[in-house]
Amino acid sequence: MLAFTQVDSLVVPLDRPNVDTDAVIPKQFLKSIKRTGFGPNLFDEWRYLDAGLPGQDCAQRPRNPQFSLNQPRYEGAQILLARENFGCGSSREHAAWALLEFGFRALIAPSFGDIFCTNCFKNGVLPVVLNASIVSRLFRAVAATAGYRLRVNLQKQTVTTPSGEEMAFDVDSDTKSRLLNGLDDIGLTLESAPQIRDYEARRRELEPWLFTS
Repeated sequence: MLAFTQVDSLVVPLDRPNVDTDAVIPKQFLKSIKRTGFGPNLFDEWRYLDAGLPGQDCAQRPRNPQFSLNQPRYEGAQILLARENFGCGSSREHAAWALLEFGFRALIAPSFGDIFCTNCFKNGVLPVVLNASIVSRLFRAVAATAGYRLRVNLQKQTVTTPSGEEMAFDVDSDTKSRLLNGLDDIGLTLESAPQIRDYEARRRELEPWLFTS
């Protein structure tokens, strides 16, 4: 998993509440068994003017110029600003994969769907919960200022505005440590690889019949 320490980036607004995971990555794109290839279809029904189908060349599809992710002023943004209950709906981990592949490292909203939030943490995307009034103020700032940036620092647990204002956010210590060190469930397990090998060696000695072919 890609570690997260800090991101200083343009902010792109998605001013809609209750964005569910089917909007983040529609169901017709979930057939792949890989964890990659979902970025081009992120928010597919909102980004494009035609119906999205698996295997399409998205570079040739007509785009909705009104949708924020398609607007040049937000190109390259790594921070997504959203409204309450972002990522509600189904538990598909593909939503986090699509956001990460598109380039997002941090999401800021008043609240997130519980399972979606967990999936983000396990895939190197940091969901930051800030008060709804603060989020509304950030939406106004993004709309009023071209090139508006924020700095999200996981070690300090702060979001910093261009004026230097710092806003604190909460994250539990275990999740924070795993993100800072880039450890997903597999990576965390592999940290105990020597102990696992020692255990397997002892089992071979004590129960050799389990290892006969």
